[in-house]
Amino acid sequence: MAAVDWFATDVAAPPVRRPRPRPQSVSRARRRAPGLRLTGGILWISAFAVLLAGVVALNVAVLRVNMSVSNLTKQQLELQAQNQALASQVSSAGSSILIERTARRLGLTPASATETSYLDLGR
Repeated sequence: MAAVDWFATDVAAPPVRRPRPRPQSVSRARRRAPGLRLTGGILWISAFAVLLAGVVALNVAVLRVNMSVSNLTKQQLELQAQNQALASQVSSAGSSILIERTARRLGLTPASATETSYLDLGR
């Protein structure tokens, strides 16, 4: 087995790789103007920025609509509760016992059956 001298000062240099020469005709055909490439990138970035701004604006609009719907739902529930309370007051005020009691307090008396007459509105 061979021994390795880790502290040796002479180290072999890595092999040098030389780039392959490219034909001039192919590289000229594939080259683009640097300004054109930069302009295309700016156009893509601005297009994505506009799309992103549109998505954000749409989300904000939907949020506002949801908030207004929520407020309208609360108002609807409050109005339904008020309507039920008023309907209860109307039904209790329209009871025959309450009407008769109020009539007696005002000095009114019920008519007897002999004093009651009907009109015939036949055509």
